This record gives sequence, C-alpha cells and structure tokens, in this order.
Amino acid sequence: MKNFELARMFEKIADALEIKGENQFKVIAYRKVSRILKDFPEDIEKVYREGRLREIPGIGEGIAKKISEYLKTGEMKKYREALDGIPQGLLELLDIPNLGPKTIKLAHEKLGVKNLEDLKRVIEDGSLAKLPGMGAKKVENIRVGIEMVERKGGGERRFPIGLVSPIVEEIVSVLSSIKGVEKVIPAGSYRRCKETVGDLDFLTIAEDREKVITTFTGMPMVSRVIASGGTKASVIERNLGIQMDLRVLPSESFGAALQYFTGSKAHNIKLRGIAKDKGLKISEYGVFKGENYIAGRTEEEVYRAIGLVWIPPEMREDRGEIELAMEGKLPEILKLEDIKGDLHIHSKYSDGADTIEKIAKFGKSLGYEYVGIADHSRSVKYAGGMEIDDIYKKMEEIETLNKKISGITILMGTEVDILQDGTLDYPDEVLEKMDFVIAAVHQGFKKHVTERMLDAMDNPYVDIIAHPTGRLLSGRTGYDIDIEKVMKKAAETGVALEINAYYDRLDLDDTNSRMAKQMGVKLIINTDAHNIGMMRDMKFGVCVARRAWLKSEDVLNTLPWNDLKKALRRWTS
Repeated sequence: MKNFELARMFEKIADALEIKGENQFKVIAYRKVSRILKDFPEDIEKVYREGRLREIPGIGEGIAKKISEYLKTGEMKKYREALDGIPQGLLELLDIPNLGPKTIKLAHEKLGVKNLEDLKRVIEDGSLAKLPGMGAKKVENIRVGIEMVERKGGGERRFPIGLVSPIVEEIVSVLSSIKGVEKVIPAGSYRRCKETVGDLDFLTIAEDREKVITTFTGMPMVSRVIASGGTKASVIERNLGIQMDLRVLPSESFGAALQYFTGSKAHNIKLRGIAKDKGLKISEYGVFKGENYIAGRTEEEVYRAIGLVWIPPEMREDRGEIELAMEGKLPEILKLEDIKGDLHIHSKYSDGADTIEKIAKFGKSLGYEYVGIADHSRSVKYAGGMEIDDIYKKMEEIETLNKKISGITILMGTEVDILQDGTLDYPDEVLEKMDFVIAAVHQGFKKHVTERMLDAMDNPYVDIIAHPTGRLLSGRTGYDIDIEKVMKKAAETGVALEINAYYDRLDLDDTNSRMAKQMGVKLIINTDAHNIGMMRDMKFGVCVARRAWLKSEDVLNTLPWNDLKKALRRWTS
C-alpha cells in the first residue's frame, strides 16, 4: 500500500512550506491530508483505480489530482516544488524530536544552520538559546532529541504498531487464503502488543510449504528477498523498510515455536529455568524430558507441561505474571469486545473529516452503545476550534440524530483546551450543558503544565484529561509534567485519565496506566479519532490496557452509558 508513502510526502510538503514561511492554513491542510492517508483503511491505489479518491472524507479536488499524479507517474510536482531550495540537511533535522519547522526556519535564517553539525554547534556555543522564543529549557529538549535520534541510528529501528498493523493484516489474509494453510499467526513484539516493533515474525502450518514461501516472497509489498528456503524466508517490506520473517512449521511444534518467538526474552528465560528445575527442556521444537517429546502442539500444552496456566502474550514481560500463573491467579484482562463506546471523536464541526451521523452509524457497526463527539474548543484555531454559537447548533443536530438513529446514543461533549493560565477555553455555563467534558493541553507544552492540569481538575465539569503526558511516538517527548502529581489529583477528584488509543500517542502508556490503577485513578480508553477509520484504533488502546494488566472493571467505557454517566465526576459530585 502506498498510503504511508503518500502520507510522508504530504507531511514533508507541510514541513517544507513551514520552513519557507508559507501560509499556515496551507501547512495545516497538508498535515491533515497526511493524517487522513495514514489512517485510511483501504489501499489508496485500489481506490484510485476505481475512481473513488474524491469519496475519501477530507480529500478535495486538488489533493486528489496530486495523489493521481504520483500513482500514475511516480512523481509529484508539488513535492518537488516544496522541497526545492531547502538544503537536504535541513530537512533531515525534522526527524529530531522536540524540534519543529518554525525553530529550524529561525535557526537557518538567523544562525545559518543547514545540517545536524551546524545545529550542534549553535547549541554548544549558546547562540541557539539566545534566539527569540528559545531559552535554555527548550534547547535542552532539542539536545535530548538529538541524542534520541543518534541512539536510534546506532541500534534497532522501530516502527509504531499502528503503522505495521495493516501490513500484518494483509500478510495474514493472503497466506490464510492458500489452500492447505491451517493457521497464520504473527509473533514477536507485535503479538505482545508493544507500542513499537523492530521486525515482524509470522508462523504458519501448511501442506504446501513451497507455495507459502513463494507467495510470501512474491507479494507486491516486498522490495527485497533476504533469504528463502524450504521452511523459512526473510524479506524487506517496500514502504517502511521493515524486515519480515516467515516460518512454516510442523503441527507438533507449532505451539512451542509460537511461545518461543512471541517472547519476551526475559519471560522465556524464566520459563526455561522452571522447566530445568522439573527435569524438562523447552525449545522452539517442543517440551522434552530427555529425548522424549512431552508437548508442543499448542501454547497451552507448553505452559501446562511446566505447571502453569496459559499467559496472555501482552503480559509476557517477566513483571510477576509467571508467579501469578504458578498460583493460578492471573487476572482476566480487558478484551476489545468489552468496550461499549468511545468518548473522544472529532467531527466536521472542528477538524474531523466526517459528519456526526456518519460517525454514529459507524460506531453502531462496531457494536458500540454510544459515541461521544468531542470537538476542539475555540482557542485551537489551527484545528477549527468551535465558537460558542456553533456549540448550540451542534447540540440541536445531536438531539435530532438521536431521534433518527436507533440502537446507539450520540453524546455531546467537547475537548476543551486548558489555557496557559490554567483556566478553560469555555465558561462553566457552556461546560455544564455537555454530557461530558474532556480537558486537554495543546499549547505551551513547557509552561506549568502540571499546575494547569491540577487547576483544570478543580473545575466541577471536567470529567476526563486527554493524552495526559502529551508524547508522540513519532518524535515528541511530551509535556514537562509531574505525572504522579496529576494522578494523585485525579484519584482525589474522581477525574478520569485517558488512554489515548491513537497509535502515535498511546498515552497513557502501559507503565503509567498500571501506576494509575494502583493509585486508584479512573481510566478510560478513547481513540481521538479524526475520521471513522481511526475509530478502529481502539484495539491499540486495549493493547495498552492489556499490557497494564487492566481488567474490564478498571476501564470506564466498558460500562453502558447509564452506568458510565454515574461514574463520571460531573454526575457524581
């Protein structure tokens, strides 16, 4: 799929235009297109061939022409024009976390920065910190970002789970359709639901091994075959450049291999120690007592052979799960089907691509009982933040749609900005009319964020804090925040903290989510969807919850609306 390739091109266009000081609305428009393409669930080439580009919400005539041009010719004139005149070294600086196009533009114009070495020089000599709007703290964050990039360059490159998920789904679908293939299961850190993965492993049982290997190595997404043999193959995927390995296994060792290749390393080492104490040996081929095969067809057999119950893959990190399994006390962790609704969805009233009616119908198709429409508030101009007059129009539309669409309830909410003085972007007389209120920081990430969140939680109408640490996996470390202090206040006030399921956020992460549970904080999983395709990201939020050992009762939106309503702070205080 060229979705990600095109998304990166439009993101680069936006970056280049911002460096050049072009109209900010153009920059925002290209970033929006990039996000739409990243999250669009269909293959963009297929949509183009079928003449449906203009049917994609948020894709206008001009963008459709640019996409068509690239898919037809392999080139895009606007991309070349945007990047023309910008030194390549300057564009490469955009990969540094905490360093945006505006700062790059300033450093280039005022200090002559053209590449990473120039940037390091102006950091060391102190001249970068003297530029308008900079200062020592911001420069230190950029220095940390450089270190992150250089560490990553020297080690394993990792990819967000949401970017590789469509690739995994396509491979599983193609290989599963081959006659005689019994099962195809992805393993490794992907199966453990880690937020990023270094490579992809696939295990399968098949009658015709050669056909499976040939199909795998011959898929259009493959750019290079590293190795191909009778039972395994390794390839490089075309768009992301991620390595993918396939193993075709005999049924008697499939479970043992699945357990072995799922990991983690620490979990597996501990299992092998337990087996050794029992006079057994575990390998990818099975469980053995001496030369005698004991088990290996299923993972359940493998765990049972050494006296344990089966452990969900997301828990296999040697964080105490093995000890609980030995006692038969593993928690029954959250499942995707437990989720009853999503309270953080953006519509066309702000920067979302879809109408409220379309969102509601899609939510119904997902089996949800409710969807919450939480558009941006008025100060977030770049995201089409809503003025107060528009809020009342939206309320009327939701009231009308709730009478028209059966089987799902549409809830009126807002993602209200926490301003830099700690006040909220709407007055209380507006907030009290909402079904729920999500408060969020979108500006001033280094300016008293902890205090601002604490102040926001004192407002009786705030129910949820969105993406509490503000990090982005693609390159932002997040707010300057004392997250434990925020959690303590959340527990005291009854305000819920969000596990934001958008794959570039996954915020709270699994470690913070587990700590929040231990501190008695209410948690809710939302997608922050800006188009209906992003509503499927809920599965990534559930991944976080499962890795945090959260049970259904630990997550608010496993409740029906009437019960959730009673659990939200505004309705209980």
